[in-house]
Amino acid sequence: AERASGGSHPWLRDESGAIVLALHVQPGARRTEVEGPHGAALKVRLAAPPVDGRANAELVRFLADAFGVAQREVAIVRGETSRGKVVRIGAPTRRPDRGWGRVAEA
Repeated sequence: AERASGGSHPWLRDESGAIVLALHVQPGARRTEVEGPHGAALKVRLAAPPVDGRANAELVRFLADAFGVAQREVAIVRGETSRGKVVRIGAPTRRPDRGWGRVAEA
């Protein structure tokens, strides 16, 4: 199996000043939060229904806030209408992802 750069997590890739995350999202959750690794993806629960792009908007808002970037820096590269998504975050000022891999590995 191919590992992400740095050999840390299969769902994380550093790409010239940006990071790319492979996500598995679960809309309609009680609150928006990172659950932890889910196969080769990172599972994120979203407190928004999968209707009219609301779950995607919540995902972008959550990631922009977590990484300290403007929402325009968060792009859903693949999977706009599915649970499996690839998201690119440009020039993050914070790196909360460094602790996310341990969330469900306790």
